[in-house]
Amino acid sequence: MTDPLLRFRPQFPILESTTYLVSNSLGAMPRAVPGRLAAYAEEWATRGVRAWAQGWWSMPIEVGDEIAPLIGAGPGEVAMTPNVSLAQAAVFSALDYAGGRDTIVMTELDFPSVRYVYDELAARLGARIVVVPSDDGVGVDEERLMAAIDERTRLVSISHVLFRSAYVMDAARISAHAHAMGALVSLDAYHSVGVLPVDVYALGADFLTGGVLKWLCGGPGGCFLWVRPEVSATIAPALTGWQAHRHPFAFEPEMQYADGAWRWLGGTPVIPALFAATAGPQLLRDAGMDAVRAKSLRQTSRLIELADARGFPLTVAREPRRRGGTVAFDVPHAREVAQALLARDIIVDYRPGAGIRVAPHFYTSDEELESAVGAIDEILAKGEWKRYSGESPVVT
Repeated sequence: MTDPLLRFRPQFPILESTTYLVSNSLGAMPRAVPGRLAAYAEEWATRGVRAWAQGWWSMPIEVGDEIAPLIGAGPGEVAMTPNVSLAQAAVFSALDYAGGRDTIVMTELDFPSVRYVYDELAARLGARIVVVPSDDGVGVDEERLMAAIDERTRLVSISHVLFRSAYVMDAARISAHAHAMGALVSLDAYHSVGVLPVDVYALGADFLTGGVLKWLCGGPGGCFLWVRPEVSATIAPALTGWQAHRHPFAFEPEMQYADGAWRWLGGTPVIPALFAATAGPQLLRDAGMDAVRAKSLRQTSRLIELADARGFPLTVAREPRRRGGTVAFDVPHAREVAQALLARDIIVDYRPGAGIRVAPHFYTSDEELESAVGAIDEILAKGEWKRYSGESPVVT
């Protein structure tokens, strides 16, 4: 089969020496990134403090404009933040929880870092958290979730794609119900943007967070926050900083929020991360998200076939429209097998309760999937996994 997306492989140096199947954790570095970081260093070295006025200060919004087409947002609607935890904390801090609207609805399968933020802030801000459980560890019953959204709900804060199982939530349906109940919706789209088409307006979100670390191949420190413009015009975060001020260089003692995405910024931005953040999203836009999604579905379907043929239990949605970019199969001795794969330069990761997570991306060849699963067969057959028994797993 001719795979036109393989034309992007030369743009990722790590593919020359590894089978890279962990883009759900850290996307491969684009070849252009060292040049971008060198440009940052050159500007710092030669322009010094003048670099702020010559581009650095506006980078959180300008880089956000590079992300905007990938989420269906408009220019000036996306603010870059250091991480999603801070972005979600800003969202939480912008709302009040009085007048009978004191509830935040989440799910058991949301990413723990976001749960930590909400759990710790809730008691301080007078909110309560309602967590909807999962029956199977793969998905969440959306009828149960919507039943939890009632007249007390202030915010529904859920993942668009669940991180362990890559289960795709029906965000548009959930958002419509939440709005009918008078609640707002915040989507954590870290595991969807870059591997499937996303349109914030079609999804009905009021807030959407994500990052370039994973499927967007932009490295750490480059996360983004989109707020529906009409919502942004009526609220502002209590967790804030001087970049969000209308007149930051006036150094006024009182806060006056800027308009648009600017009001969702914080303190001094992480400029090196922003230099690195753009090369990956530009490649994804060139590839086209419809083509990326079609290939992802084809390759994850093949991984499911390979796992089923071996009887490996799966933590994944089998229905294509419910499946993101990752297939997790819990092979025997999965933690140790994952370590043996890493030693062979087959890069995957392991998560308790899910097993080995395999995440092909638009630069992955079909042959790499076959060889990776074949390597698992060898590791189990030869007992190679025993070398890693008792060792602490490598964090990926």
